[in-house]
Amino acid sequence: MRRLTLVRHAKSSWDYAELSDFERPLNARGRRDAPVMARRLAAELERPLRLISSPALRAITTAHAFAAALLVPNTAIRLDPRIYEATRGTLLGLLRECDDADSHVLLFGHNPGLSELAQLLAPCPFSDMATCAVATLCFDIAQWRELRHGGGVLQRYEFPKKNGD
Repeated sequence: MRRLTLVRHAKSSWDYAELSDFERPLNARGRRDAPVMARRLAAELERPLRLISSPALRAITTAHAFAAALLVPNTAIRLDPRIYEATRGTLLGLLRECDDADSHVLLFGHNPGLSELAQLLAPCPFSDMATCAVATLCFDIAQWRELRHGGGVLQRYEFPKKNGD
């Protein structure tokens, strides 16, 4: 059994016109939502965990908030530049390369790639993941390289405003 948790980065700021898209930080709402979402999931995430993030500032900041709530050191987060602006095919290829010792992978990235990947792997009730949304998918496979289209089941979909936050 394998679990994949897709985490779209928290809400980013557009206040700094001089910054590139890659350098955009989280805004106040994003800085608030990321730890809240991480705490919602912390008790349910089984170990061992592997955290993989886009190196874009808004994604890695979101990953750090989750790492803190999950008691995982920031040094354990693997940055993968392929995640930034990735297609669903690129993300699927990256996941198929994961170490089989990691039964649960948390992938921090961006739309539209994350939403399209989720829909490729399992029936999902959303078309676009909201900022800081979390989608956990389960797969009855022994190895990550066995990931296939439609092979998963959506176990959980959460987003900051789901419970009126």
